[in-house]
Amino acid sequence: MRIPLSWLREYAQVPADATAEDVMAELVKVGLEEEDVHRPSDELSGPIVVGQVLSMEPEPQKNGKTINWCSVRVVPEGAEQTLTGDGIDPSGVQGIVCGAHNFAVGDKVVVTLPGAVLPGDFRISPRKTYGHVSAGMIASVRELGIGDDHDGILVLSRLGLDPEVGTDAMDLLGLHDEAAEINVTPDRGYVFSIRGAAREYAHATGTKFTDPAAAVVVPQADGNGYGVRLEDQAPIYGKAGCDRFVARTVRGVDPTRPTPPWMSSRLRLAGMRSISLVVDISNYVMLELGQPLHFYDLDKLSGDIVVRRAAAGETLKTLDEKVRTLDPEDLLITDDSGAIGIAGVMGGAATEVSDATQNVLIEAAHFEEVSIGRSRRRHRLPSEASKRFERGVDWNIADVAAQRAVDLLTELAGGTADASVTDVGTKPEAKAIDLPADFASKLIGYDFSEDQITGTLTDLGATVEKTAAGYSVTPPSWRPDLETREDLTEEIIRLVGYENIPSTLPTAPPGRGLTRIQQQRRRLQQALAAAGLTEVLSYPFVTEEDNNTFGTPDAGAPLRAVKLANPLSAEFGFLRTSVLPGLFEVAKRNLSRGFRDLALFESGSVFLPGEQLGTSSIPPLGVRPSEEVLDALYEGVPDQPLHIGVLFTGHESQPGAGFTPRAWDWADAVDTARLMGDVLGVELVVSQGEHQAFHPGRTAKLSLRSGETVGYAGELHPKLLAARDMPARTVALELDADALFEAAPEVIVARNISSFPATTQDVALVVEASIPAETVLETLREGAGELLEDISLFDVYSGKGIEEGHKSLAFALRFRAPDRTLTADEASESRAAAVALATERFGAVQR
Repeated sequence: MRIPLSWLREYAQVPADATAEDVMAELVKVGLEEEDVHRPSDELSGPIVVGQVLSMEPEPQKNGKTINWCSVRVVPEGAEQTLTGDGIDPSGVQGIVCGAHNFAVGDKVVVTLPGAVLPGDFRISPRKTYGHVSAGMIASVRELGIGDDHDGILVLSRLGLDPEVGTDAMDLLGLHDEAAEINVTPDRGYVFSIRGAAREYAHATGTKFTDPAAAVVVPQADGNGYGVRLEDQAPIYGKAGCDRFVARTVRGVDPTRPTPPWMSSRLRLAGMRSISLVVDISNYVMLELGQPLHFYDLDKLSGDIVVRRAAAGETLKTLDEKVRTLDPEDLLITDDSGAIGIAGVMGGAATEVSDATQNVLIEAAHFEEVSIGRSRRRHRLPSEASKRFERGVDWNIADVAAQRAVDLLTELAGGTADASVTDVGTKPEAKAIDLPADFASKLIGYDFSEDQITGTLTDLGATVEKTAAGYSVTPPSWRPDLETREDLTEEIIRLVGYENIPSTLPTAPPGRGLTRIQQQRRRLQQALAAAGLTEVLSYPFVTEEDNNTFGTPDAGAPLRAVKLANPLSAEFGFLRTSVLPGLFEVAKRNLSRGFRDLALFESGSVFLPGEQLGTSSIPPLGVRPSEEVLDALYEGVPDQPLHIGVLFTGHESQPGAGFTPRAWDWADAVDTARLMGDVLGVELVVSQGEHQAFHPGRTAKLSLRSGETVGYAGELHPKLLAARDMPARTVALELDADALFEAAPEVIVARNISSFPATTQDVALVVEASIPAETVLETLREGAGELLEDISLFDVYSGKGIEEGHKSLAFALRFRAPDRTLTADEASESRAAAVALATERFGAVQR
């Protein structure tokens, strides 16, 4: 929002010497953000004066162009020229060459004298051209930087001006004014007006605010004005799209009258282009009061105005000359001919005000925010009006804005207002908010006095009544964002001043900190990072194919997934059921940039919907849903367990002189899974597994001792890697971290370090090739008994000396007694018991 300072001073006590920077510094105190300063005088400097053309002699040139050699008086007749410098004629009459022809002898024009600087650092100096010394320039509006018109000279009489010769043209045209531009947050839509900005300036400085609305005298509606009906048959969320519509009629306007310079100057500084007097008045009132208006050519209307929803397939040609197909959710302004505007967004071309318009119907309506916002986005039609309606417009200002427009049309355009007034709609019920006396102090941690609470809320425009428990506060009509006691507290501290609230660090209560789950998650992430892996983050949006490939072990198995209603990309239209697709994309991006050796991990939620997904209806706004409704909502939210994925590709280290690095393989994925289990104190059971995304023979299933499968690790399927342009032998791992957290003990107890020596014995068993090594290992563990401290597989062999269809598994067994030194016989006895059980179950033969 750009705020011209001359306009702001009409309603707020801004010091005469205050700059735009000063104004922004004050507005920052009440939560507004400074953006920029707009000051025409930064690019424009004098001497720039009013001159009168005394003579103009046309002189044809050899190039076919005709120039005018002009004599222009720049000081009052009989007065002395007080300016000095190169090119300034002491007589007060300047000789100027001009190529324009839209002016005549006697016209008063704007003259830029030698020494002046125009936008673009264009410096005026006397120069010889077309056989004359031209000492100055007769300016157009474009050359002055106040408009786009470059068709000819700015003739002041066409603006309704007849100033004295020699008058400072920059003062005359408002070019010494400046504007402060601020960023308005979505909840502060009322500041999209000089009225709102002046109110905030008064809050910030503690000075007086004069409400421009209070100066407007509004006649009572008599029901005899232009016919208007509100017929919204499909309100959104139960709220009517239009709940107030004020219509006023002004006849006999003169559309040829110029816009006064003070108005066009303010509009220009506010960031709006001056178009015509009638249109400029509409924009001026909107900027002043914050109420968007729309003007219709009354003679182009047919029948009553009806505000309704669009019919399916209905079309409208808008002011930008585009024919738009309307949606049944669009709120329309219509008459007997059909749609004549999209409410609050853009009017229709059929009833547009033009240079021939003589009779004007003024619309000042209050539209519901959601309707306007959806139509604006649907038709991609951002406008100054929709920007304000989306953020909330004061319900009570519509009749005031309409009357302000009537007054300006009668004063500046020569119109005559009809006595009848149309004002239809139902005033919304004011909702009081209960504010306990100590609520703000407890919430902020600062002891607000009663005067601070009541004073700030009253200054805000709210009605404050004392109650037994505190206060009953009714927010002003221009603050629809104030709905809760927390909102009121925010306003109290905002107006008291954040800088006045002391900064005090609270004392942390004992026994608090990270939750058990947070601690476990952090330990996992730190352990993986310490092991040399790099943590990455990826989008949770994946393709349907990704979910079907990684989300279930069995190809073709049914899989429920959450489909996005409005995805960023149609291709990535589902929420992930596995974190591996995101790791794939990150790895591919890095590989394409020359990074060949990668060890990545990601921890993030996956989305696993149950039988119910969402609810059939959305609870209404403004009312807290019941417990039953909340339970139904939570039941429709998909389960979102935390998964951790790991991906290795390339080599574990960089090559060096005389050193060939080892390529990552499936064992690294399994070892990383075991590391994660060790960090949490959870024992993972590793067994042969099958998963459609992994290699058929190099996949490990990861389970808990209870038998619950918590993930898979191993080499990814060669066909999958080839299809996705990934290096062969890429390995991966995915674990359900939530399942690990649940299985982890509350306290991880470290094993006692025995002071007695261990005895190690090896055993090699020949078994059928189909028997998993992990199954044999667990059998040996069971058979060896309590003396077995640890067992590990260190060799697998098949080939010469081993019967076809069989394999040799070599295990290292470590025995230790907690209370004595074991003898060799005791260790051998335990080893023999282990072998015997393996022989009994699998027919194992010791090598």
